[in-house]
Amino acid sequence: MNRFTEQQLRACFVNVSVRERKELTMPATLDDLVWDRLDYLGWRDRKNPALGHVVVELEGEPVGIQLRQADGRLRSRAQCAWCEDVTLPNEVVAFNARRTGAAGRNGNTVGTLACAHFECSANVRKLPPMAYTGFDAEAAREQRILDLRVHVGNFVSNVRDGS
Repeated sequence: MNRFTEQQLRACFVNVSVRERKELTMPATLDDLVWDRLDYLGWRDRKNPALGHVVVELEGEPVGIQLRQADGRLRSRAQCAWCEDVTLPNEVVAFNARRTGAAGRNGNTVGTLACAHFECSANVRKLPPMAYTGFDAEAAREQRILDLRVHVGNFVSNVRDGS
């Protein structure tokens, strides 16, 4: 992922109002991020922990969406829809994102299950366990990285485009 400034990040959010965009809480570690090891940038709001923010590059441009953690708990251990890690070291929660435009103003949302603190980029970079003799773990890791980019990009596109 390319490095983005705070101004670029604020400007890229598509499903928030102008006021909400100005009030976004940026990640505390923005200057310390290793951008080339991120497939998307995700963080929880320090002031309002129910909110999450995700920025992904689509067609070379950053696109950001704001998510809200759904109320309640999942009844069983869920799998992240983005990284699809079956050995998750972290919690998975349900998030909803308001669609853009008239659909969002009418209250339409899109939901997903995602790692609670958006650890997906780290999860997919771990070598998977050997599935069988001759299993190419490095190729599997590369495929998981590509799949993560597709899953997150599709979700953000769905929120942005209303499809």
